[in-house]
Formats: sequence, structure tokens, C-alpha cells
Amino acid sequence: MSEEYGANFITVTDEDGNEFELEHLDTIEWNGQTYLAFFPAEQEGEETPEEELGLVILKAIQENGEEILSTLDSDEELDAVYEAFMKELFAEEEEDG
Repeated sequence: MSEEYGANFITVTDEDGNEFELEHLDTIEWNGQTYLAFFPAEQEGEETPEEELGLVILKAIQENGEEILSTLDSDEELDAVYEAFMKELFAEEEEDG
């Protein structure tokens, strides 16, 4: 976790060794798996291209006894989990409204 941003931000490293700051939005359980939704964090003085501002969904998996974040296995899984996050989001908005 990045202490610079606070508790809602994490730093992830991709398979090429590039680091990215992500803002954690929500966590859900779906089909027995934990999924986390993030938005890319903008770095100070750096503009992020609009196409890179989308929702990032990762899943928590156990590897060698340690919990890590992983990309989803298929477009079908991504679509289904995205829909689950949207239902959760809109349900929360209706409760607040």
C-alpha cells in the first residue's frame, strides 16, 4: 500500500515491471471469489489519456500462501463481474437516494 495516498490507494506492478497507482473503490464476493474494483490514480503533474481512465477489476487469489491480485481469466468473467459491481453500485445509490 502506498502511504503517500492513504489507505484507499495501492501500487501494483504488471508483468513488465511497470508500477501503477490504483484507487480502491469496492470489493465484492461473486461465485466464491473476491473481486476488487479500482480506478487508475492520476500522478501529480501527469495527464492520463482518457482511454486509460476505465474501471480496473482484479481478483484476489492465493499463491504460495500469500494473497495476490490477478487479472481475470476471460472476457466472460470480466463482463459478469463488471455487471455485479454495477448492480452493487446502483443498489447503494438507491439506498442513499
